[in-house]
Amino acid sequence: MDYLYVVVFFAAITELKSENLIHAYHDRSDGGLLACICEMSFASHVGIDIHLDGLGDDDVASLFSEELGAVIQINADDFDKANNIIINHNLALITHVVGKPNNKNSIIISHGRKVIYEEKWSKLLKLWTSTSHAIQSLRDNPKCADEELISLIDENNPGLSANLTFDIDEDFSALYISTGVCPNIAVLREQGVNGHMEMAAAFDRAGFNAIDVHMTDLVEKRQKLSDFQGLVACGGFSYGDVLGAGGGWAKSILFNSYLKDEFASYFANPNIIALGVCNGCQMLSQLTEIIPGTEHWPVFMQNESEQFEARLVMVEIKLSESLLFKDMHGSTLPIVVAHGEGKADLSEASLMYLKKHHQISINYINNSLQVTEKYPYNPNGSLEGIAGFCNEDGRITIMMPHPERLFRSIQHSWHPSEWNENGPWLRMFRNARKALD
Repeated sequence: MDYLYVVVFFAAITELKSENLIHAYHDRSDGGLLACICEMSFASHVGIDIHLDGLGDDDVASLFSEELGAVIQINADDFDKANNIIINHNLALITHVVGKPNNKNSIIISHGRKVIYEEKWSKLLKLWTSTSHAIQSLRDNPKCADEELISLIDENNPGLSANLTFDIDEDFSALYISTGVCPNIAVLREQGVNGHMEMAAAFDRAGFNAIDVHMTDLVEKRQKLSDFQGLVACGGFSYGDVLGAGGGWAKSILFNSYLKDEFASYFANPNIIALGVCNGCQMLSQLTEIIPGTEHWPVFMQNESEQFEARLVMVEIKLSESLLFKDMHGSTLPIVVAHGEGKADLSEASLMYLKKHHQISINYINNSLQVTEKYPYNPNGSLEGIAGFCNEDGRITIMMPHPERLFRSIQHSWHPSEWNENGPWLRMFRNARKALD
């Protein structure tokens, strides 16, 4: 192929994208057109009609040629506009209409009026992923491998969604925040913690003065918790998760009489808020002896999959005492998880107590919006999909997922088109600010 085609192809795709004409794109390379189309079908869970009429008489060559090329999807109503851009870039002679989505959940290949191949995309995906499933079954918990395969080939899976019970663009500052007042929040970290920058950015946008506080600052008395109205323990892998996730971090507080008193005094103050996310959640869950109203909190154990899980999952926000989730209950929306030990270890008695006192703040749900213990929708196997808790008066919240990674719409890999700059998780940080007004 003439290298100049690559230059004009890039220019054409750039223009098509800038005009918001491209809905999907995939290169034709390993496996040729057939593999390209199949992967697009697998990713979107829709059937596709493939027409080979314009690609020559040799169907095998048309389907399996691995020459440079790409497949794009556009709306039928945009065809003329997109085609004019292709013509203007002198690509018309090597551009072909090869198919369209169908509602039959099947990949159907035809030449002329003859169908030469037809199969359900789910059956092909099961075959496609069989090697990965076999490896996963040997490497991980085989039960989780089977559950993930079932979710992959589910033709009725509706995919991600977002249903909010609050106004994502509410003018929060005008309603709740005292002009010019920025409460100090300690963005707490320890050796191995890595989520402090994102966390500081989220609280900064919500009207806080975010201050980096390393545990050594507290040990050496360069900082005092009494100078802060808020505290957030960030995610990462403190001490490389030696002594269990968050265990070493918690013990560095409990086994130091000065730090233990400092934290106990802070948590006893009725005018503060605190948040623990991921590793910070694991750490705070082991400080229940000095955090009022947390006697029935769980500790967090290894994920049921026996692997580190980094995924985009769905959660439901529950009606709870948590000040950070105020007026958000009933919302269902995506969130990021990234942890190896996130399974909440709870007794039946503690579960009942937490439910009765509205201390369960979020649950993992499947794409049909049902609370679930099934993998991968529930990434760690927590009982009843529980993913977050608060203390009895709602000032202190812990959660395994990472809201700080999604406080802007642009940080979501998918989001509804009507969202503007702010993502819905920013509301949680603004609620923290409101709680201190």
